[in-house]
Amino acid sequence: MSITPTIPLDAQGVHHGFLKLPHSRDDSAWGSVMVPITVIANGAGPTALLTGANHGDEYEGPIALQELALNLQPQDITGRVIILPMMNMPAFSAGLRCSPIDGANMNRSFPGRADGSVTQKLCHYIATELVTRADIVLDFHAGGRTLDFLPFAAAHILDDKAQETACMAAMQAFNAPYAMRMLEIDNVGMLDTEVEGQGKVFVTTELGGAGTTTPKMVGIARKGIHNLLIHAGILTGTPVVEPSQMLDMPDDDCFLFAEQAGLIEYLVSLGDDVARGQPVARIWPADRTGIAPVEVCAKRSGILTARHVPGLVQMGDFISLVAVKVG
Repeated sequence: MSITPTIPLDAQGVHHGFLKLPHSRDDSAWGSVMVPITVIANGAGPTALLTGANHGDEYEGPIALQELALNLQPQDITGRVIILPMMNMPAFSAGLRCSPIDGANMNRSFPGRADGSVTQKLCHYIATELVTRADIVLDFHAGGRTLDFLPFAAAHILDDKAQETACMAAMQAFNAPYAMRMLEIDNVGMLDTEVEGQGKVFVTTELGGAGTTTPKMVGIARKGIHNLLIHAGILTGTPVVEPSQMLDMPDDDCFLFAEQAGLIEYLVSLGDDVARGQPVARIWPADRTGIAPVEVCAKRSGILTARHVPGLVQMGDFISLVAVKVG
């Protein structure tokens, strides 16, 4: 194994250190990629793996996890908490979605390879050394620089219905303002798929985005960690429970994509109700005048849950997600 932790993963107490991956490069011949990690353990009990910056331009999770790593004490818990606030450290350091070292999207690179690229090696270590130790995994996501989301926690429909029930219960315990039964566009290579394939409980999020953070979104992340650790039996106390709207993504009709490039004008805002056939946005030519815009219409009724952020779109860009309210 080329990655070595600078701290013990199975010892009691609080340990702050790094996952050290040798990486020889032009500006550092015997250099290393250093991924921060904290392990807090007290007695026998469940293990939670908490990760942020799977994509390096998503900041809500890393802030909440940095705070947790600083303040959580062994006497507060029974079991173990493994914290990776900046899991994709190369991408995080560059403020990019994907790694600047190998161009890889970490969340499409699992289970990775021990003899692969930097991203593949990190994924392989996380899958074989950290996920295997965990009973429950929380992977924070947000929209990054190019998307913005309503704040939701999410779990997936699974073939193993007992596992699905456990994941859905953990998602509800997180208690984001929205709870999503999530359909992925492409789940091949995702941390989600790896964790679920190992039979673990998995929860993910989408908390805002637009390449920045807000107090509201970071607060949702903080509260969700607290609630989830209580749900897992690791932390004692009373969960903070607020109203939460259940959402569903039943099929591909939830997604809208640009079929031409141009200047995008949104006609509805995040959180607005939309009807099937209603124009959600229109795309204006970005290189000439005198041509009418093309309307992009919802394929189903629901609530506008996510949208593209930059004012220009390219052909094939995601435009919006329309989810369905449940209950």
